[in-house]
Amino acid sequence: MQSLKSNALEPTRRELAALPPFSRVLRLLPVFGLPILTFVLIAVFSVVLPDTFPTLLNARSIIGDKSIIAMLALAAMIPMATGRIDLTVGYGIVMWHILAISLQTTYGLDWWAAVLIVLTLGALLGLVNGLLVEVAQIDSFIATLGTGTVLYALAMWHTGGRQVIGSLPDAFTSLFSTSLFGLPIAATYVVVLAVVLWVAADYLPIGRYFYAIGANPRAAALNGIPTRRYVMLAFVSSGLLTAFAGVVLAAKLRIGQASVGLDYLLPALVGAFLGSTTIKPGRVNVWGTIFGVSILAVGIAGIQQMGGDFYVEPLFNGATLLIAIGIAGYTQRRRRSPRRRAPATANAGAHTATQTPEENSPSKTSNS
Repeated sequence: MQSLKSNALEPTRRELAALPPFSRVLRLLPVFGLPILTFVLIAVFSVVLPDTFPTLLNARSIIGDKSIIAMLALAAMIPMATGRIDLTVGYGIVMWHILAISLQTTYGLDWWAAVLIVLTLGALLGLVNGLLVEVAQIDSFIATLGTGTVLYALAMWHTGGRQVIGSLPDAFTSLFSTSLFGLPIAATYVVVLAVVLWVAADYLPIGRYFYAIGANPRAAALNGIPTRRYVMLAFVSSGLLTAFAGVVLAAKLRIGQASVGLDYLLPALVGAFLGSTTIKPGRVNVWGTIFGVSILAVGIAGIQQMGGDFYVEPLFNGATLLIAIGIAGYTQRRRRSPRRRAPATANAGAHTATQTPEENSPSKTSNS
């Protein structure tokens, strides 16, 4: 089975040690280019907009607005690691934030019971998506588009096209309104989820299994990995995390409306795709996803404060998605190309190099 490092393009310590300093910097640019660009944008906007951008109020606003997108991007990243896509991260949050509110205001449930029901239904939706993809063998894009559209229709039916409004307990709204170290507590959710997913992806067998399935499902199955079980687990995890994001969104908005959630789909996917172009280029990863969402948040906030029109955000998101997919495709081709060229290179070297008597020995020939 392929090792974890073989699925990405980050340079090894041995490679870096063999390079001169300038070449070493150039080799690291694709790995840390997006984080560097994020900090450069922050510096530029802070200089251009000194009265509004480098302020705690602006930081709180950006973190509060984009923390939910970050959670959805992390949710979308999990199936992507197995080579699948989950579009219900955008459609699901529509239903889950509406349901979290209506269960309390319309049906009179305690807030914690409403949260548990929403989280359970989110996991069940992920299980349905996993069954459609792995058992029914429906392409993940089509399957999740179908289930997401059905879920969106159910949300419209449940609300009758109207807003869900009612009195919500302070304990529920505090899931978003609470501050920690001067920042919205939603930022803490993102950090905790990111650390948990990072440990699972980089240091636990489940992460290696996900990446192995995403790189080559057949090879993963031949190596004894139950691919169907782990792909279904990835969808369940994505559904659960999406439901949690819906609960946080409900605590933030305090009203339920079906027109809200779809605005989160494209930025979440953009963040996850951008994540595959940095930190560990060639595969989706946790910290790359966080920086992918961060550069979207910083770029859009800065452009809007400079007077950008209302269409700037969807235009920025769409253009960035195309660029991210293009870069991800290039890095995937670059990752595979050395393997294709290796035999030819080895054969060419065998014909051109001067061989020693030891190299011409039968044992050496048989090993080459």
